[in-house]
Parts: sequence; C-alpha cells; structure tokens
Amino acid sequence: MRTSTFRSLLLRLILITDILISVLLAEDHNIVRNGIKSLLDSESNISVVGEAANGKEAIRILEDNTPINLAIVDLNMPGMGGSELIQYLSSNFKALKILVLSMSDHEKYVSESFNAGAHGYLLKNVSRDELVFAVKHLMADGQYICSELSLRMLSKLANHEVAQTEIDGFADFTKRELEVLKLIAEGYTNNEIAEKLFTSRRTVEGHRQSLIEKTGVSNSAALIMHAFRNGIIK
Repeated sequence: MRTSTFRSLLLRLILITDILISVLLAEDHNIVRNGIKSLLDSESNISVVGEAANGKEAIRILEDNTPINLAIVDLNMPGMGGSELIQYLSSNFKALKILVLSMSDHEKYVSESFNAGAHGYLLKNVSRDELVFAVKHLMADGQYICSELSLRMLSKLANHEVAQTEIDGFADFTKRELEVLKLIAEGYTNNEIAEKLFTSRRTVEGHRQSLIEKTGVSNSAALIMHAFRNGIIK
C-alpha cells in the first residue's frame, strides 16, 4: 500500500470513531448472534440495530428503511445462504458494507465472498479487537481479511513463488531435452533412449550433457533428484 493511501485510510479510521455504525447481524445461531451483539454494542459508536436468522429476514429488515450501514453475514444459513445474500445486498444496497463472519476457512469461500460483493472476511475465532477493527476498517472504505487467513494465504503465495522460480529454471529446456530427462528418470540407457526417440546415441548424450549443464548439477543422478525436487518429474 502506498504511503499516501495508508495515511488517507488512517485518517478515515480516526474520523470514523465519531460516526455511528449501525449493524445488521445475519446469523442463524442465537448464542453466536448474542455474543457478537454484546461485543459490538460495548463500543461507543457501534450499535446492532437489526438481527436476522436467514437471508430473507435480513433483506426484510433492510427494506424496512432501518438505517443500517454495515451487514455482518454468516455464509451457512438456512434458506437463502450467505453467498446469495451477499450478491443481493451488493446489487440492491450499494452503500452497505458487507462483512462475512464464518467458520469456513477455505480460500475458495473467501474468493467467492469477495466476488459476490463482500468487503471483508473474518473467521469466527477472531478476537474482539480484530472484529472491531475490521468493522471500522470497512466503514473507512477499506477491505479486510482476518490475520489468520491473510498469513496462511501469504505463506501459500510465497511457497508457490519459490516453486515457480525453481520450475522457471527449466524454461530453457527444449521439448526433446524434457523427453530425454523423463526417460533418464525411468532408468533407460542412452542406447535405449535413442531407440525410443528414433535418434542417435550421440544426440542423446548431447541432450544429457546439456541438461546437466543447464541445471548446474554434477551427474545424471543429481539431475534426476533435481528434477523430482522441483516438480518437473512426478
């Protein structure tokens, strides 16, 4: 995030403390809903003004002209579920901020929620402070994914980039070199590879040497290990 953008967001977060945040809770479990309501109502500028056990109830409350500027939505509710509700709300209540609060921690649900129109995604095991921060962050025109999911997704991204960097080292290989590499890994000799590829033994030896030089390994055994380790050979 650029410094100017961060400063602007920080300023909005400070200003938002003086604005009343009216919340609609869409959650089908009473005990969970009561707990969230208790946490939010303890904040001086946050008030839960509507409670719904399913999507249709949430829409009815909003259409009754209740002054609500944030909806906290569970994904798993009877009847109209969270994803369908998010799509409806984002299409029909443009100014409404939508925060998902769910037990579903798979990245697929995070992606689907944001694609449907959500502005934030929290797991139900977040702390009170993170819940309150997320609410205020969304009201300051930000987007938010809880720290647990953010760290997990960043870790996967970093691992993917490392793996991709390693695989990209094979980008200079020709199609024939990769064919030779696969056959080497399967235990075929130079003569047998030459027969399978309808070429000469000398050509196969040249491909083998080229593979060794491009990967920087010392011999064919190290070449095979390198290829397995980097996902080129399964």
